[in-house]
Amino acid sequence: MNILVVGLNYRTAPVEVRERFSVSDPLLNSSLLELSSSNHLLETVVLSTCNRTEIYAVASEAEFGQDEIIDFLATASGIGREVFFPFLYIYHDQMAVRHLFRVTCGLDSMVLGETQILGQVRDAFLHAQLSETTGSTFNQLFKRAVTLAKHAHSETEIGRHAVSVSYAAVELAKKIFEELRDKTILIIGAGKMSELTAKHLYSSGATRVLVVNRTFDRAKELADKFEGHAFELKSLDFAMKEADIVISSTGASSYVVMKEQVANVMKQRRNRPLFLIDIAVPRDLDPEINKLPNVFLYDIDDLEGVIAANLEERKKEADKISVLLEEELAAFKQWQTEQAAVPLIAALREKANGIQNSVMESLQNKLPNLTEKELVHLQKHTMSIVNQLLREPIQQLKEMATEPQAELYLEAFSRIFGLHPEPKTDKPQRSPEPEGEKPVASAVASTNHKSVSKQSAVETKLIGGLSG
Repeated sequence: MNILVVGLNYRTAPVEVRERFSVSDPLLNSSLLELSSSNHLLETVVLSTCNRTEIYAVASEAEFGQDEIIDFLATASGIGREVFFPFLYIYHDQMAVRHLFRVTCGLDSMVLGETQILGQVRDAFLHAQLSETTGSTFNQLFKRAVTLAKHAHSETEIGRHAVSVSYAAVELAKKIFEELRDKTILIIGAGKMSELTAKHLYSSGATRVLVVNRTFDRAKELADKFEGHAFELKSLDFAMKEADIVISSTGASSYVVMKEQVANVMKQRRNRPLFLIDIAVPRDLDPEINKLPNVFLYDIDDLEGVIAANLEERKKEADKISVLLEEELAAFKQWQTEQAAVPLIAALREKANGIQNSVMESLQNKLPNLTEKELVHLQKHTMSIVNQLLREPIQQLKEMATEPQAELYLEAFSRIFGLHPEPKTDKPQRSPEPEGEKPVASAVASTNHKSVSKQSAVETKLIGGLSG
């Protein structure tokens, strides 16, 4: 058996390429069924997110299985394989397993150590299980991957260092205010970044949100998302007097808030601490504001500095996870090698149990006066003899399965004990499809074509590679 992964992600392909291969939820089942109907693909899992599309498979023949996956991608996307092939990465066996472990732990993510991918991998696996396209190998592998990722995030601090502007702002706020509970947030402007920052502050305990914007309707729209209050720009001083944390992100070409303005507000606040985050470029808040007592002003460069420092901390934690990952990789390899012994163990037990049953039948025939209690005792003791005799050979068999010449050792073991194990069924056994339901050929969500004049060079190349 060969484990494969064929995919593309944010590192290997731009978004205009990735979106052509994105598998939507409604089409995931048909994708899995179409892949599993191939001649050499025995188990399949499809992982599709905004940053990656990856097809994991257990194949009877690696080269043929890889070809079948690439053919599926070509058919589903309508793009010639020669056009998209340069964007693909392909891993086999241990490299494929290591890649899955890295992906699930967030070590291959755009945001190092993020946890969302863990849920996405788990969902992809569960969906494949429901579609009955997984077997013993992937049932074991993906459960190990999910468990590893959970341990990685609980046993390290990789997720506790902010690596986005919005989270970095929250981290800075917590350094100024030990508790964000009951704090009031003021948003100047109604842009996406300030909204996201407010959202994180709100979820961290801040309970009151004020929004000031040139357009009152837009201010109210944003304030309503947090059950807050909207104000026109002329009410900015009043709003600052009420706030503990100010987030500013407007499109203004000059400063929106000046030092003298904040100085007057601080008098009304009786110098109660004021924390300001300027995430606008060009800046909204006069840098001189930071010279005022009990006023803490941070701009985008300050936040980027926090992010850079935290990213270094995440990289250190990622090294710890890599150690856990390698240990799990070795454990899965051990499990894989031991699987070669499973049919022989089953055949050995079956043969031993058959002999024990024959002996019991013979005893009953020769000693017909045995009581039910005596028969139970005989059954128990003869089975104990069988189990004790089998314990050492089975242990040796498992160890031989991990040796470099395992195939020869297992063949010798089979001949010594006269075993003829049943061949293992490779394909997962699926329930028959209801009448009228058949897998559809196209399993990729279509995207609207832009006009050629607006397409990037890569997108133009892709469109040019469409076949038929």
